Amino acid sequence: MLTPVVDDDGVPFWEYTARRELRVQACAGPDCGELRFPPRPCCPRCHSFDSEWRRMTGRGRIWSYVIPHPPLLPDYAALAPYNVIVVELVEAPRIRLVGNLVSGPDAPLNSVAGERIRIGARVQVTFGDDGGDGPRLPRWMLERP
Repeated sequence: MLTPVVDDDGVPFWEYTARRELRVQACAGPDCGELRFPPRPCCPRCHSFDSEWRRMTGRGRIWSYVIPHPPLLPDYAALAPYNVIVVELVEAPRIRLVGNLVSGPDAPLNSVAGERIRIGARVQVTFGDDGGDGPRLPRWMLERP
């Protein structure tokens, strides 16, 4: 399993994933509220340095996907072929998160056959149980398997 690289701006994102919450940074500047990802210190719209973290429903749609052959990451060689999807969030269509489409919260990365993946399919975030209390990579399940 990959361990996320956490920078100062992204610390809250990973703290929330450890609690199985999907939150996105939002500008807290006056009259703005712009949602942004990846997290950064300054709002690209109004240039405010004030921010907050808003809880998302975790619902989205598959915007794009790839099935790596051969695996791009050696740690995943035994799971190949596996999928990597880009999810556009319902509440924030300009925000796209990368993850894997899985058949259940604790299912392996290769648990959904590639031919079942469709651009536009509706998905819901899941965080699985890796046995630890640290950051969890968001993964996605089809809303209608």
